[in-house]
Amino acid sequence: MPSPATGAPATAGASPSPSSAATPARSFSLTSLSSHVRINLALFAIGLATFAMLFSTQALLPDIATAYGISPDRASWTVSATTIGLAVAVLPLSTLSERFGRRQTMTASVAVAVALAVVIPFAPDLSTLIALRAVQGMAIAGIPASAVAYLSEELDGRATVGAVGLFIAGNSVGGMSGRVLTGWVAEGFGWRAALGAVAVLGIAAAVLFRVLLPRSRNFTPASLRPRLVLRTVRDHLARPLLLRLYVIGMLLMAAFSAVYTVIGFRLVEEPFNLSAGLAGSVFVIYLVGTGSSSATGPLMERLGRRGALYVAIGTVTAGLLLTLADHLVAVLTGLVLITAGFFFGHAVASGSVSRTVTHGKAQASALYQVAYYLGASIGGTAGAMIFHHADWAGLVASALVALLATAAITLYATRRALVERRTLATAA
Repeated sequence: MPSPATGAPATAGASPSPSSAATPARSFSLTSLSSHVRINLALFAIGLATFAMLFSTQALLPDIATAYGISPDRASWTVSATTIGLAVAVLPLSTLSERFGRRQTMTASVAVAVALAVVIPFAPDLSTLIALRAVQGMAIAGIPASAVAYLSEELDGRATVGAVGLFIAGNSVGGMSGRVLTGWVAEGFGWRAALGAVAVLGIAAAVLFRVLLPRSRNFTPASLRPRLVLRTVRDHLARPLLLRLYVIGMLLMAAFSAVYTVIGFRLVEEPFNLSAGLAGSVFVIYLVGTGSSSATGPLMERLGRRGALYVAIGTVTAGLLLTLADHLVAVLTGLVLITAGFFFGHAVASGSVSRTVTHGKAQASALYQVAYYLGASIGGTAGAMIFHHADWAGLVASALVALLATAAITLYATRRALVERRTLATAA
């Protein structure tokens, strides 16, 4: 009969005490993690997939140029076409994310991008390869702006900056792993097999993202009316601070893209003569970007936005100057500084965009991505052309011009802020 105290069925023997009862073992699962941790891991995974696929041909450019008997600047179009496709599609897809949701948009984008990654290794000729890469860039476009908008909606202000930094850290790991992987696979099995390996990496990261990312809690669907979207875009472009951040992102990426598009050609030639695998391994330096972008939040709190940008510009400049030496250690050290400075500056600029706007977050982030990937396209193609005609010194000179313009914009903002502060002090 039931026990009067508990209503539990009576047993023949003495019931075990609570202390002696066996505690069931807890099995770990990804879904048991806290929402904050799952968001960070999911965005890290999709950031990894994005950059691994986006720049999958960059370390393979010497192999592609040799296979098709073309110049470095023509081979660079297998990278530039992808970034141009992304720049063209990012604003429309960010608008769709305002209506259908960030999570849904990112899921659809990564699924299409991964499907194309599976097909790309079988492209029969250069034109087809470039066309497929352009479409892949358009598919990937749904990820960057939606990711930043998702983070700004689901996390508070301080956590958003750190999470954006971690997302960009995922970009750096993806960029590194994709390039190192392709370099070594290409050396053993050819560049087409290397692109197939990137597809496998992208599939794994996409599955992890889908399993981990929680559903949106704070997303509110918006209208798809074109007039409203255009008004939001116009409002963003009318804000001087946002315009400066967009141009800074474009200039930093132009310099960075030029360096990493061409570095493989330099390292396989005199005086270094590295193999394709060793030249691809240089991209492990991307891990430095993981650390510098992850540290964005605390350093911005200490230095402020403009102070952090000065540090980024100075670091990249020092790295560029070091790469002029014909010594491998100096070149590698220079690449470390360039990578650390770039990812730090990029995280500062993109995170500042999301913190600045109060409406149309996806469009604001999308406009930053348009400028950023236009910078990648311009830097990659122009850098390859400059290297073809003026060697590495010419490329470094062009990258320094972009950094000088970035410093000038930041200095203008600093002086303007000082004037406004003095005006307020006088009025008080």
